[in-house]
Amino acid sequence: MVRRHHRLIIIPTILAAIGGYALSLYLPKTYISHTMILVEQPIVPDSYVKPVVGEDLNQRLVSLKEQILSRTRLQHLVDQFSLFKSDVKRVPMEELVERLRKSIKVTPVDPMAGTRSLELPGFSVDVAMGEPRLAQQICTEITSMFMEQNLRLRQQHAEDTTQFLTKQLEEDKATLDDQDAKLAAFQRVHFGELPEDEKTNLDLLMGMTPRLEAVTQSLNQAQQEKTFTESLLSQQLEALKPSKETKDSQTPEQQFRDLQNQLRMLQGHYTENHPDVVKLKNDIARLEQQREDASAHDQAHPNDHNQQGARVVIDEPPEMRQLRARLQQIDLTIHQRASEREELQRQIKILEVRIQSSPMVQQEFKALTREHQTALDFYNDLLKKRNESQMATELERRQQGEQFRVLDPPSLAQRPSFPKPSLFGLGGLGTGLVLGLGMALIFELGNKSMWTKEDVEYYLKESVLALIPSIESAARKSKATPGDRALGADPTQLARRPKEIEYAYNDSLVGGG
Repeated sequence: MVRRHHRLIIIPTILAAIGGYALSLYLPKTYISHTMILVEQPIVPDSYVKPVVGEDLNQRLVSLKEQILSRTRLQHLVDQFSLFKSDVKRVPMEELVERLRKSIKVTPVDPMAGTRSLELPGFSVDVAMGEPRLAQQICTEITSMFMEQNLRLRQQHAEDTTQFLTKQLEEDKATLDDQDAKLAAFQRVHFGELPEDEKTNLDLLMGMTPRLEAVTQSLNQAQQEKTFTESLLSQQLEALKPSKETKDSQTPEQQFRDLQNQLRMLQGHYTENHPDVVKLKNDIARLEQQREDASAHDQAHPNDHNQQGARVVIDEPPEMRQLRARLQQIDLTIHQRASEREELQRQIKILEVRIQSSPMVQQEFKALTREHQTALDFYNDLLKKRNESQMATELERRQQGEQFRVLDPPSLAQRPSFPKPSLFGLGGLGTGLVLGLGMALIFELGNKSMWTKEDVEYYLKESVLALIPSIESAARKSKATPGDRALGADPTQLARRPKEIEYAYNDSLVGGG
C-alpha cells in the first residue's frame, strides 16, 4: 500500500512539517524566568530552642501561595508593570488577574534521596510573559513577596504564641496561688494531724504514757505522805491538848490553827457533809470573824499585838512548826503533780484525737496536694513553654530562624520557551504523516482490485484451483526482486512484462471469463 500511494503519503508529510515550522515563527513568543528558593534551617538547633511555628512547610507554602497570588496583590502587579496594555480597557480586571495567575507557577522541590519524606528543601518560581525582562522583574517581585511574607508570618505567629502563653501563665498563676492558700489554711487548721505528723504523734503518745504513770504514782505517794504527816500532827495536838482552863487562856490565833488542823484530819477520813466537819467549819468561821475584830483592834493598839504574836510563837513547839511546814511543802507538791497530770492527760487526749482523725485528714490532704501538684506541674510546663516561645520570637526578630534564601536569582531568558520551531516542525511532520497514511488507507479501501490469492478467495468466495507462474527470461529473472516474484506483485509492473499473466481456474468460472 505504501509503494502504491507513496506520493500521497510523502507530500502531506512535507507540507505539514513546513507549515508547523512556519506557524512557530508567527505565534506570540513566551519567555520564562526561573528562580530557586532554598529553605534554610534555624541557626540555633532545635535541641536548644524549639521552633514555635510547627506547621508543616508544605502546608505553609500552600498558604503563602494563596496569599501572594491573591487578587489584591496580583492587581497591584498588573498596575505596577502596566501588563496587558492592549486588553486593559476591553477586558475585566478579574480576567487579567486570572491570566497573570496562570502565568505564575510555584513548584515544591522534591527531597533528595536519603532525606526525610516530609522535609521540603525548597521550591521554584516560574513566570511566563511575552518579554524576557518583564518576566524577570515579575519573578523577582514574586520571590520578594514570598520571603517577606514568610518572615512576617513566622514573626507574627511567634509573637501571638508568646502573648497567648503569657496570658495563660497569668491565669494559671492565679489558680496556683489559690491552691497554695487552700493548702496553707488546711495545714493551719489541722496542725499536727497531717500525714507526716502521724509517726511523731505515735512516738509522743508512747512517751507520754510512762510519764503519766510516773506522775500519778508520785501524786499518790505525796497524798500518802500528807496523810501520814497530818496523823502525826493530830497526835501531837492530842498530846498537847490543854485543859479547859488552858484552852480558855489560848489566843484566837492558836485556836484557829488547832481547828484547821482538826479539819484537815477529819477531811482525810470523812466527807464534807459529816457533822463533825460541818461543826469545825462553823467554829472556824466564827474564829475568822473574831480574828478580823482582833485585827481591827490591833490597828488601834499595835503594841498589844506584837506581845501576843511573840507569845504564840513561843508557846507552839518546834516539832509542830516543822510538821506544818512539811504539810505546806506536800500540798505544793500535790498541786504541781496534779497540774502536771492534768496537762499530760490533756495532751494524750489531743494526740489520741489526732491519731483517730488522721485517716480522714490524710485523705483530704492528699486531694488538696494532688490538685496543688497538678496546678504546679501545669504552671511549670507553661512557664517553660513561654520561655521557649520568647527565645523563638527573639530568633525570628533577629531573622535567625527558618527563612527562605534565593539559591538561583530570577533568570533572564535568552530564547522563548514557547513556541519552539523544532517541536512545531516535528509536530507538523507527524501530523502530515498520519494524514497521508489516512488518505492512502481510504483510497486503498475504496479500490476493489484483486492482487493476491487471498483477494480472489475473499471477493469471489471460491477456492483457487491452481496458480500459473509468470514466465520470465533468465536475465530478467535474475533482476527480479523477491517482491516481484511474489504473487502479490504490483499489477502495473506485471502489465509491463509480456506474457506474464497469471490465471486462476475454478469449476464455476469455466466459460465465464
